Amino acid sequence: MEWVKIFPSQKVADEKLQENKPQLLIVHDIRICLVKSKDHFFAVSDRCTHNGESLSKGKVNASGEVVCPWHGQMFNLKTGREYQQRSDDLVTFPIREDEGGLYIGL
Repeated sequence: MEWVKIFPSQKVADEKLQENKPQLLIVHDIRICLVKSKDHFFAVSDRCTHNGESLSKGKVNASGEVVCPWHGQMFNLKTGREYQQRSDDLVTFPIREDEGGLYIGL
């Protein structure tokens, strides 16, 4: 696994990311949906497995799921699992923090 720095610190990440507002992150040509929720960071593939829509255009519901803006498919941010198992689960990416910054594992 390769760890790629995405922010120089958690403080900078907190300033750049709005709570429960998905944001598109592209790392090594991989489209990732990045979300800050309840002081944690989550990263899942940005492409809905149902129809391919960008999940970073969606929203996060009260259950901690990213909701596809097209047909409403809901995916758990921790596990990538689609709520009703109507489509494949998302790929998830680990996030870690240390004194050097915030990193995503690819």
